[in-house]
Amino acid sequence: MCGIVGYVGEKNATPILINALKKLEYRGYDSAGIAVLGNDGIIVRKAKGAIKYLVEKITGEVVKDSKNLSKEECEKAEAEYERQIEKTADFVKGNIGIGHTRWATHGEPSDINAHPHTNVSGTIAVVHNGIIENYAKIKNWLQSQGVVFKSQTDTEVVAHLINYYYEQKKDIFYAVLQALKKLEGSYALGVVCKDFPDRVIAARKDCPLIVGVGNGENFIASDVPAILEYTREVHYLEQKEVAVLYADHVDLFNEDGEKIIRKPSHVEWDLSAAKKDGYAHFMLKEIHEQPKALTDTLRPRLVIENNVPVDIKFDEFDFDENWKNAGRIVITACGTASYAGMVGRYAFEKFARIPVVVDAASEFRYRNPILKKDDIFIVISQSGETADTLEALRIAKKCGAKVIAITNTVGSSVSREADRIIYTWAGPEIAVASTKAYTTQLMCLYLLAIKMGEVRGTIAKDDYLRLLKQLEEIPEKAKRIVENQPVIQKFASEQFNKAKIFYIGRLFDSASSMECALKLKEVSYMHSEAFAAGELKHGPIALVDNSTLVVALATEPALYEKIASNILEVKARGAATLVITQDCSGAFKNCADTTIQIPECENDLASIISVIPAQLFAYYCAVQKGLNPDMPRNLAKSVTVE
Repeated sequence: MCGIVGYVGEKNATPILINALKKLEYRGYDSAGIAVLGNDGIIVRKAKGAIKYLVEKITGEVVKDSKNLSKEECEKAEAEYERQIEKTADFVKGNIGIGHTRWATHGEPSDINAHPHTNVSGTIAVVHNGIIENYAKIKNWLQSQGVVFKSQTDTEVVAHLINYYYEQKKDIFYAVLQALKKLEGSYALGVVCKDFPDRVIAARKDCPLIVGVGNGENFIASDVPAILEYTREVHYLEQKEVAVLYADHVDLFNEDGEKIIRKPSHVEWDLSAAKKDGYAHFMLKEIHEQPKALTDTLRPRLVIENNVPVDIKFDEFDFDENWKNAGRIVITACGTASYAGMVGRYAFEKFARIPVVVDAASEFRYRNPILKKDDIFIVISQSGETADTLEALRIAKKCGAKVIAITNTVGSSVSREADRIIYTWAGPEIAVASTKAYTTQLMCLYLLAIKMGEVRGTIAKDDYLRLLKQLEEIPEKAKRIVENQPVIQKFASEQFNKAKIFYIGRLFDSASSMECALKLKEVSYMHSEAFAAGELKHGPIALVDNSTLVVALATEPALYEKIASNILEVKARGAATLVITQDCSGAFKNCADTTIQIPECENDLASIISVIPAQLFAYYCAVQKGLNPDMPRNLAKSVTVE
């Protein structure tokens, strides 16, 4: 949620800050602003709404809306927008600055509540991600000291608190350190001070923040895409670390102000990964990237002999006695990742014959969990910064559990705090709605479950080798599905105006249907629900009428007749019906209105690819409704606060 950027160097900071903020739009926001330190002090400009309104406020020129334009007109509008961003350097001049895209938590979206916030005199400016939980107490105390507040935000408290300590010693570094000791909650901070016109100070606790190390310039940002154009060398700030950035170097400190010596990490992925590359939206691009992402996640973990997969090997750890003798798997995650965990539950129970508990991390953290010494504890997070999942991880470790984390983000908090880390290698995922991160999470869970079954002796050798061969073929089958997108696009054009969409399935398909429904909610704002098909008669069927679309996932041949019966039940009540299936025998020919056939594969592995048509359906429904699927309202890519 939100996005922070900062710059110190020899160039004009303003267009760099704005371009960096545009790279973070996927995180979700409702206002934007910058604070640039120039010859006349700190210049603050901020605006409610999209970044283009900030550009308009700075330049006085209207940014043309590219919505509903032809491709050629859209390209011209984007080029003009880029020109206007560069022109901001003529209006706000300075070589040091900070910027922010805000997602409202305290106070409505408005120009006043937008970041950056300053002290009363305007000599200190602050941007902040997170939530200051004790802000009301601090605010009341500051007001008793005569401080007058302008906004409704918790962040303005930080600016005034830093100023309080700054007045004591006139040392901005000291002031920031002292202020941090008083703050409770989560934060990623960027701070500039008029009296110290050569530096930006940054700090983090429970919210991601990176420091980009350039040549004669340095940066802060909430995520790598914001600064990848300028540098590939980054420091991932650890908990309660503070960074002081100058044009020619960066100093790192712990919370007590003691210097830390650490080399920066090198970012491997390509800048093109953060661009649309001709696709209309990042979401569509990332759906099409799934065959490659699945291959990249799978291939390093398959042991190949004579061009045939013969084993699964994770370089991150060995499948020791803990895996063989484990009594239970506990999986915790949020949102899409939790639905991957639900599919994983079926996989572990099927292949390893071990009981599995899947818990929402937001619930796990508030109860007194019962963990046993022989539990294997798995957390899943695309960003590696999900607040609830991180807290669940920490609670599990306090209980003595060894934590295995599945994440897509190298250097994230989850990857640093877990005992073992499995990367999905999906590449950067920019769209808010997760697609390739989800399917690669499934791939990791299947690999773990199948290998655990082999270790525990619950899978026969021939079945083990057959499953490995089937897994190896999954990326190619995913490719065939995305190439069939015109069929799904046409179906979406006919159904995007339905009032209710219900996803149903049984066993693995029941778990997959949860993610399918979520994807449609996220990007098209259509009311969609998911439940086990057998539960239709226990209440939900009362909602079915001719304004309803029912989508059935059917990848288990032994249950085709049951699903066909469910389809007939809802059709009798006026619903339109779609079946996503690998059946080629025509089992649904006489009951479903439409059938989308996916390539045949091992029934128990089909969940990895059966979700892809639903992803495309959600995407095209959003497009049909004139919505931007990359930035759905009210949502953030990384939920770093409760």
